[in-house]
Amino acid sequence: MQNRITELFKIEFPIVQGGMIWTSGWRLASAVSNSGGLGVIGSGSMYPDVLREHIQKCKKATSKPFAVNVPMLYPDIDKLMDIIIEEDVKIVFTSAGNPKTWTSFLKEKGITVVHVVSSLKFALKAEEAGVDAIVAEGFEAGGHNGRDETTTLVLIPAVKEKITIPLIAAGGIATGKAMLAAMVLGADGVQVGSRFVASEEASNHMNFKEVVVNAKEGDTQLTLKELAPVRLVKNKFYNEVQKAYADGATNEELKTLLGRGRAKKGMFLGDLEDGELEIGQVSALIHDIKPAGEIIKEMMSEFYSSIELISSI
Repeated sequence: MQNRITELFKIEFPIVQGGMIWTSGWRLASAVSNSGGLGVIGSGSMYPDVLREHIQKCKKATSKPFAVNVPMLYPDIDKLMDIIIEEDVKIVFTSAGNPKTWTSFLKEKGITVVHVVSSLKFALKAEEAGVDAIVAEGFEAGGHNGRDETTTLVLIPAVKEKITIPLIAAGGIATGKAMLAAMVLGADGVQVGSRFVASEEASNHMNFKEVVVNAKEGDTQLTLKELAPVRLVKNKFYNEVQKAYADGATNEELKTLLGRGRAKKGMFLGDLEDGELEIGQVSALIHDIKPAGEIIKEMMSEFYSSIELISSI
């Protein structure tokens, strides 16, 4: 399958694995890349020396292209960027910040740059900044999200109408049917996050994987919009957040409740009560844990069979 995304990244299928904190280490990234997609190491939960280790291990595990996702709010982002340059990473996804800050620097080093956005306004700013492609992530997505709460169904055609560079759809995509729908709406490829959380190679805790495969529609909610909007599983911590809102908590009180290491406690260490569990709405459609390669194979099989079904109508 050849299109603008497969050509840009030099991959077989236009499937990008989301660079998620506490989930997207070298094992998952290399497995996705070896299976024809683009694996992405999520640096947001890594110290600089840990990122270097993951990059080096990923290089040994795959000869295929892979990327690193860098949240712009990372406190030591300069150190991460230095490591990316030193380790000769070819593709970088930036998120949660102004794309102008690092795009020119990275492109001068010959790196392909992709920026993640949640609105048309930010997509236009990213294109103006000179990025090579855009990930437009809808309200359905897990983790940190846009304040406007624009759904993928609306966001993708809105962005496609106004930009000229390749577009990757994200948010609510875990199946071949959803992939086809996103591409009909104008996307050149898809970014898949939640489905890969429930993969054998994902580095998050098995307890969290079990929560994902047992999730039902309505089990997640976007909250903490005053700090940084995030979609969470409804658990004890989520209920504490809701109680804080009901009691009129200030932003500082919400920050205190969130504390430090809450996401690590939940997703990486498996504390399902007091931990922060970030996952998308599409978790309600995920029912098993399997190798990343099988996930990609199933998605592509369903993608092509769906095209055939539509053609026969």
